[in-house]
Amino acid sequence: MTVRLALALVFAIFLFLGSAKAAPKLPIPAATTDVPLATAPGKQTAVFAGGCFWGTQAVFERLKGVLKTTVGYSGGSAATATYEQVVTETTGHAESVEVVYDPSRITYGTLLRIFFSVAHDPTELNRQGPDVGTSYRSAIFYSNDEQKRIAAAYIAQLDAAKTFPQRIVTEVTPLHAFYRAEEYHQDFALNNPNNSYIQICDLPKIAALKQQFPDLFVDYKGSH
Repeated sequence: MTVRLALALVFAIFLFLGSAKAAPKLPIPAATTDVPLATAPGKQTAVFAGGCFWGTQAVFERLKGVLKTTVGYSGGSAATATYEQVVTETTGHAESVEVVYDPSRITYGTLLRIFFSVAHDPTELNRQGPDVGTSYRSAIFYSNDEQKRIAAAYIAQLDAAKTFPQRIVTEVTPLHAFYRAEEYHQDFALNNPNNSYIQICDLPKIAALKQQFPDLFVDYKGSH
């Protein structure tokens, strides 16, 4: 049994015994600061870190308007952007997902709403569920001032409304580089649906997305 699976099983028992996740069951409020849908199709990129990248990708690739997702590493250097080095928690990287989306079909604010509601728990510091360490931190890696402004405003909005039992600890930090992860990590949840970690930690996220945001949900089968 891998360490990740063992921790996931302990986490599942903990939840079963009555621990409630921070994310509410109903959809959280939409961002009041956002950009309108673009008038013409195009491509824009967003990068998010929210714990193990398998589950984060599994959520974002099932959104209408998302064209492509890639798992990888952000926050550290190219020299140490490998899974074997990142899991030592010494490289500064966070497991991240690069989301390429069509701004005429989905806005950055809507991506943030999904990120904060079903993709992960934004109140957990340097961990996510059973996974502990700075590589599992909650972070938004912005690529321009507009993304920074929308993200900061949304965090302030959610905290002011006390949407979660604790304050949001998500970092909002500039994106310096995104390094694609090893091929076996890409679409891991899709390709390994019977993996115990996926069943315990990630399939519930997909179910929550479908339940809370049915108008945005797509039944992803691989390769947009």
